[in-house]
Amino acid sequence: MIDALKTYYPLALLLENLDLVKSSYFYHRSQAKLPDKYADLRVMLKDIFIESRRTYGYRRMHDVLKKRHIVVSEKVVRRLMKEKKLIVRSVTKKKYSSYAGEITPATPNLIQRAFKAEVPDEKWLTDITEFRISAGKVYLSPIIDCFDGAIVSWTISTQPNAELVNSMFDQALATLADNSKPIIHSDRGAHYRWPGWIERIKTNGLTQSMSKKGCSPDNSACEGFFGRLKNEFFYGFKWDNISIDAFIELLDDYLHWYNNKRIKLSLGGLSPIDYRTKLGLIA
Repeated sequence: MIDALKTYYPLALLLENLDLVKSSYFYHRSQAKLPDKYADLRVMLKDIFIESRRTYGYRRMHDVLKKRHIVVSEKVVRRLMKEKKLIVRSVTKKKYSSYAGEITPATPNLIQRAFKAEVPDEKWLTDITEFRISAGKVYLSPIIDCFDGAIVSWTISTQPNAELVNSMFDQALATLADNSKPIIHSDRGAHYRWPGWIERIKTNGLTQSMSKKGCSPDNSACEGFFGRLKNEFFYGFKWDNISIDAFIELLDDYLHWYNNKRIKLSLGGLSPIDYRTKLGLIA
C-alpha cells in the first residue's frame, strides 16, 4: 500500500500515519524481493492435499512430509496451507436412525464407551448411515474394528433392510479366526434385533452389546467414522448428475482407500492395513 501511495505523498508522512518504523518498512520491502524459499514446498503441499482427497489437515500433511525426510515445522505447514486455501471440509448433519421401538429385549452395553482394543477382532462397532443424492438414497452398513479403526466389512444398498446388515455380517464373520469371538456393538436399531442378526451372533459365539436408547455417544467411535467419511467424501461435492450405481462405485472406492491408503496419526502415520502389516498381523 505504501509503495502505491508514495508517488502522491511523502514517505515520512505515510509511515507516520501508519505508525510504521522506517527501518521496518525497508526490511519488509527487501524481504518481499527475495525468492520464495517455500516455493517447492507449496507445490508439494498442494499435491499431497489432492492425493489425500483433500482430507488431510496440517498435522497429517506434516507427517507425510516427515516420512519424505522434509524438515519443516507444523506451524509453517499450517501457514502455507492457509495461504494456499488448502482447507478440509467440515459439515455436521442429522444422522439416519433405524430405531423402531423396543421390538425385542435390548442387550446390555458391554462396551461402555471403551473404544480401545488390544488386539484385532476384540470389539466391533456397527451402524447404518444414509446418503441422499438427486438420484435417490443410498445406505452404508460397515463394521469397524476398535483395534485400529479398520473397516472389517461393508455393504452398500438402496434399501436399509435385513439383507444389508446380514450380508455385511456374513462377510465379517468369514474373516474371523476360530478363536476370535468379538463383542459386536450397535445402537438399538431394528436391524440388530431381528432374528437373522441374533441367530448369527449365537451361532458364531459372539457377544452382543447395545447402546442406551437415544444415546449416540455410546457408539461415538462409529459415529465419528461416519462424520469423517461424509466430510471427506460426500459433503461439499455436487452429486446432481451422478447415478446410483456410479455413486455406489465411488463410495466403495473411498472405503478401500480409507483402509489401505488414508493415514492415521494414532497409528504412527500409517493406514490400518499398513499398520497391521507392520505388526506382522497380515502378510
